Amino acid sequence: MLKKILIILIITIIIISTLTTIKISSKNNFIFKKVHNIINTSNKIIFNKNLNTDKNIIGKLIIKKLNINESLYIITSKENNVEKHITILKESILPDQDNSIIFLAAHSGTGKTAYFKDLNNLKINDEIIFYYKNITYKYYVKDIWEEKKNGFINVNKENTNQLILTTCSPTKNNYQLVINCIEKKS
Repeated sequence: MLKKILIILIITIIIISTLTTIKISSKNNFIFKKVHNIINTSNKIIFNKNLNTDKNIIGKLIIKKLNINESLYIITSKENNVEKHITILKESILPDQDNSIIFLAAHSGTGKTAYFKDLNNLKINDEIIFYYKNITYKYYVKDIWEEKKNGFINVNKENTNQLILTTCSPTKNNYQLVINCIEKKS
């Protein structure tokens, strides 16, 4: 059993570390290609508490259903690394910009960095909270799918702010779990 867990962990690390850039296709799709170091204004609620004294922390991801409450680091920080934390991919358009799309990646499997180990337990309409620059952004799960890993993951760009969560499939070898979340409208 330990050998199987180690093999799964090694495969997960290899797959995530071999991923490198996201490109936008001419059909308005975001395509993950080997990802590396991998609003409605009325929905914004001021979050007055300091997230942390670490100047590299820019926000938090909270998924109450999965007991996730993790700090997020600026894209250029050494802490914004899938081997340490939930990672904001550099191709993200953060929520203080119009028509944002945020890509977050983390390990599944086991170990202290397997933040997305239970991501497959999310269901349509589950709530995801993203704090950024002391503002709360609330999203709901719109779509969940798995697709074969081939270096690409197609994500249709919605006409609203979007949050994409991604990790290796916890149940299928060589598959990627993708969760598309849309900002809640009031």
